[in-house]
Amino acid sequence: MPSRCVSQNRLSAFVFIVFLTTTQAGPRYSSRIVQVETGDIRGIILELNSRHLEPVEVFRGVPYAAPPIGPLRFSSPQLPLPWPGTRLADTFGAVCPQRYPDISNRTVALQHMPKGRYHYLKKFVPLLINQSEDCLFLNIYVPGSGNRGLEAPYAVLVFVHGESFEWGSGNPYDG
Repeated sequence: MPSRCVSQNRLSAFVFIVFLTTTQAGPRYSSRIVQVETGDIRGIILELNSRHLEPVEVFRGVPYAAPPIGPLRFSSPQLPLPWPGTRLADTFGAVCPQRYPDISNRTVALQHMPKGRYHYLKKFVPLLINQSEDCLFLNIYVPGSGNRGLEAPYAVLVFVHGESFEWGSGNPYDG
């Protein structure tokens, strides 16, 4: 009987260790809450893969206009809808509805596009899965304060993605 108890304890310990190693830690949220016109947002901190680069504060999926659905479809953009509390800006927003090239059959796809484009699409298409007409979002990247301080002026880069005016999203260009 005692050896059975030891075996169960070992099994329990093994299961616990497997659970710990397979469970991914969530994002590291910023301690700063930023106030925008429509509410408060909290981003995440990304550690970059270089000892020479400071961490970056990232705000993903921040709405810049009201969803263009119903009576707002085909009209001028309206201010985004306000939200209560603090919005976690930790995930990309939906991408606009679009039809991307069919790459399910490699042989057929390569008859219509260069090999490099095909390989790019294989990596890109999974990022186009979450589609919605509610797709007017910004992804904002703020450098760590470092030696310059929080109030130091920084250059601003606005990147508008493109892809043959047929399909695309800013999501693969993760700042």
